[in-house]
Amino acid sequence: MTQEVLVRNLGYVEYIDAWRAMQRFCDRRDPSTIDEIWLLEHPPVYTVGLRGKGRELPNPLGIPLIHSDRGGDVTYHGPGQIVAYVLADLRRRSWGVRQLVSGLEQAVIDLLAQHGIAGERRVGAPGVYVHHKKLAALGLRVRNGRSYHGLALNVNLDLRPFASIDPCGYKGLEVTRTLDLGIDADVARTNQLFLPHLLRNLEYQQSHTTVSVGVSA
Repeated sequence: MTQEVLVRNLGYVEYIDAWRAMQRFCDRRDPSTIDEIWLLEHPPVYTVGLRGKGRELPNPLGIPLIHSDRGGDVTYHGPGQIVAYVLADLRRRSWGVRQLVSGLEQAVIDLLAQHGIAGERRVGAPGVYVHHKKLAALGLRVRNGRSYHGLALNVNLDLRPFASIDPCGYKGLEVTRTLDLGIDADVARTNQLFLPHLLRNLEYQQSHTTVSVGVSA
């Protein structure tokens, strides 16, 4: 069976708007609904996953903070970071969460390998690391066998807001970005390079791409 996916390039979207839209998509989809991947950037925002539920954080920069229903702990999103949300029917594909996490991580590792850079996984700490610094963070939610949320890949965003948090709940964890690794490509170009790796590792054989502004209400 050919696995199809619709890829949406959404531009800049407020986190809360994307989150609610993902929930609506999952609630309304049926067994015949094609999976979707949303590629976008968020305005500056801290998000706290279920592992950090109820925690308040010092926020000297005054960046909005949202408690989300994704897995994981606290992270930062901002312009210059690729966010890839994967809205997949895992039950239909007979996939588990671990397989989805592995595919997302491997897509980043393959992107890095394309540029001669070694990316690494860490046991018990999903994401991709280079020289012990975190480059890509993962946070997923699966409800009724359907996934949403996904992956954030640092391209050329301002890293200073990470200094006010313990990224992903790990004290002292440093972060990095593809720009600092010698990959001279902006978000648009990195999206072009990254998408084939993402589709291959998530085993989508046929894709359709659309460009739109924001998400529907």
